Amino acid sequence: MADLAQFLDRSRRIVADNRYLTLATADREGCPWATPVWFAAEGLHTFCWVSRPGARHSLNITVQPRVAFVVYDSTVLSSDGAAVYVEAEAAEVTADERAAVLAVYNRRSVAQGMAEWTDESVTGPAQFRLYRAIATKVYVLDDHDRRVLVSPPG
Repeated sequence: MADLAQFLDRSRRIVADNRYLTLATADREGCPWATPVWFAAEGLHTFCWVSRPGARHSLNITVQPRVAFVVYDSTVLSSDGAAVYVEAEAAEVTADERAAVLAVYNRRSVAQGMAEWTDESVTGPAQFRLYRAIATKVYVLDDHDRRVLVSPPG
């Protein structure tokens, strides 16, 4: 049986090894929507991405900031599957937070050979905005395909 440290290591490895998370949001009436987004993370608590503010998931976040998402490798056999499940509070990043969140986003973006994003890339007339989700609960699958809580709130 794995201990919490092993589950945390597994969670960090899954997040580090994958580029997309599948974000689940809901609108004011509770109608669900799921979409993949390229992401960057700081540990298992902060996840960030850029999206158009008019995208359905972005609009949903403005009316219902509680989200859930999963990070998983869809290329492996089902018997080899590993996933991290997250419950979080999401929002567009404010001006005061933007530099710190852009730094997290750019570390991964540049490391993967993409361009660095600037303040001008996500403000004013730019077509994208920067979003961040702060995890409230993080789960990982154990060896029997059951979710194990690895990061409670607080």
